Amino acid sequence: VGLKKINLQGLMHKELTVNELMVMKMNRNPNLVNYLDCYLVNNELWLVMEYMDGGTLTEVISKTYLSEDEIAAISQE
Repeated sequence: VGLKKINLQGLMHKELTVNELMVMKMNRNPNLVNYLDCYLVNNELWLVMEYMDGGTLTEVISKTYLSEDEIAAISQE
């Protein structure tokens, strides 16, 4: 599994985070990293998701140049 820790203290849009969590919880898709569970630990929300080898999407796109065609292909998938 993968664990994402979200610091809730000082988070400006907590309701958006809760909405995102609810959407992830209600929807499963074989092409997306799926929600498994979550825990509130002190001021952090620990989000448990399927493990994705290779790192986060943010890490990949910040270190990799993609052409518009490549982005379109990935988005289509």
